[in-house]
Amino acid sequence: MRQMLLDLGASKPQTLDSFVIGRNAELIQLLRAFAANTAALPSDRFVYLWGEAGSGKTHLLHAMAGNNGARYIPAGAAVDDYLYDTGTGLYLMDDCHLLSSETQIAAFALFNQVKENGGLLVSAGDKPPIGLALREDLRTRLGWGLIYQLHGLSDDEKIAALTQAAQARGVNLSPGVLPYLITHFRRDMRSLSAMLDALDQYSLETQRPITLPLLRSLLQLEGEPKA
Repeated sequence: MRQMLLDLGASKPQTLDSFVIGRNAELIQLLRAFAANTAALPSDRFVYLWGEAGSGKTHLLHAMAGNNGARYIPAGAAVDDYLYDTGTGLYLMDDCHLLSSETQIAAFALFNQVKENGGLLVSAGDKPPIGLALREDLRTRLGWGLIYQLHGLSDDEKIAALTQAAQARGVNLSPGVLPYLITHFRRDMRSLSAMLDALDQYSLETQRPITLPLLRSLLQLEGEPKA
C-alpha cells in the first residue's frame, strides 16, 4: 500500500509550473515560450538541455509534451517516431546520449526537416553536444541552437521547496524530517514530493505527527536503502 502511495504521487502530471526553478529561470522562461509557440520566441528554433540524472530534463520535456502539436520522443522510440509531420510544431527528444545507430540517423533527418520546413525542437542529454558519443553530424545538429546546462537543486534549495510545498498544503513537519529525508531517500524532486504526499497520508492513517520516527517507519516499509 505504501508503494502504491508513492507510485500515485510520482505519476502526477509534470508541468512547467510544478518544476522548481532554482538557478534555471532564463531557461524556464524560454521553454514557456516554446511550449506556447508565441511571438516572443527567439530566432533560434532549437534548444539543447544537458545535466546530470535527476536534474529535471525529462520533467521539462514531459511538461511541454502536454501542449497540442507537441511530440515527446524517448531514446527508445521507434524510427517512425522521428518522422517529420506538418501537424507537429514542437519535437521533444529525450536522452540523446542513449540513441542507437539507427535512431541517430532518424534524429539527424528530423533536425534537417525541422530547419527546412519549420517547427521547434528541444533535445536533452547528459553532456554538452561536444561530449556525446554520437555521429559527428548529429552532434553538430544538437549544437545548432541554444545550449543550456540544467542546474540541479542544492540540498538547501530542495528543503526550501519541500517546506514551501508542505506549508501550502497545511502539512506540519517536525524539525529534522526534511534533512533526513533528502539524505536517506531518492534525491530527485519528483520522488521527494511523492514521499511528502505519502508521509501526509501515513500520518493521517496512523494519527501520528510527521516526525523522524514516522519517517523512518515509512522508509522501512518502503525498504528504501540510504541514498
